[in-house]
Amino acid sequence: MERSREVVEPAYRRAVGLLPSPVDRVAGYHAGWWDADGRASDAGGKAIRPALVFAAADAAAGPHVPSVGLGTAPAAVTAAGVAVEMVHDFSLLHDDVMDGDTTRRHRPAAWTVFGRGQAIVAGDLLLTTALGMLPGPEDVPAAFAQQARGVLSDAVARLCAGQADDLRFERCSSVGLEECLAMADGKTAALLQASCHLGALAAGADPHTASCLATFGRHLGLAFQLVDDLLGIWGDPSATGKPAGSDLASRKKSLPVVAALTSQTPAAARLADLYASPGALGAHDLAEAAAMVEQAGGRAWAQQEADRRLGSAFAALDAAGLPADRQSALRTLAILMATRDH
Repeated sequence: MERSREVVEPAYRRAVGLLPSPVDRVAGYHAGWWDADGRASDAGGKAIRPALVFAAADAAAGPHVPSVGLGTAPAAVTAAGVAVEMVHDFSLLHDDVMDGDTTRRHRPAAWTVFGRGQAIVAGDLLLTTALGMLPGPEDVPAAFAQQARGVLSDAVARLCAGQADDLRFERCSSVGLEECLAMADGKTAALLQASCHLGALAAGADPHTASCLATFGRHLGLAFQLVDDLLGIWGDPSATGKPAGSDLASRKKSLPVVAALTSQTPAAARLADLYASPGALGAHDLAEAAAMVEQAGGRAWAQQEADRRLGSAFAALDAAGLPADRQSALRTLAILMATRDH
């Protein structure tokens, strides 16, 4: 991930430098390149999505296509890496505004520093720029140029639909587990799927290989979200950068919570009462809510489902029939993403 950041960040910085002021400052702050006063900083994200682009491109490179490598990455792979990271940052900027989250990556969220309007505009321009980052038919084969735009546009549409469902769930008295999984499939898995798909296409993969790697990314995305939801309840604040039990405090209907609420157990009934109670949940309430999620089986289900989705991701990778040495980076990233603590 660090090596992919070294390749992607210079191109990302150049693109942000072309944005109008003060939006460029907002975008750079959110990306972690400088603080609120414009002083150099290193508070960026993990760059998981660009890393998946590069790893998928290396995995998909056939016997007559040289390994992409991060030092000499072809323009199409680098552009795809920048594009997916921009889309990710667009979604985070907007999510923080919509959810009212005040921290991001261990420091104040961009909207709390520059205002809601500037954060929204910065996200809008990042999305527009991302879609324009993908090379046109004058730079790469026309088939790739056309497919890549379709893949990224579809991912953005699914991501936005997933976010809309997530917001809708806040007003629903009950949410089904399949509904919640479908929301996560859009909000999180869609862009991870696109990252793997774009990397494969940029390496000239055949349709079967590209499809298998896209499926790998989709299952990995769901495993990633399940782990994220577990950390939202039981994560260490010093590692996650968010207060303990932050998802419970906002009464978020995350996957472990929905699994617990639909368990038809006494703990589920008590959890429903806590979620329906007026006013803010205090420290005692949050501790009890976390205990109810666990007693109702939500924690165990989420961990088991994350493990199952990781297994499905690896099965899709096996179905691609790629040499073991070309799969290693994707497998390592997948394990890291499914066992992380932040």
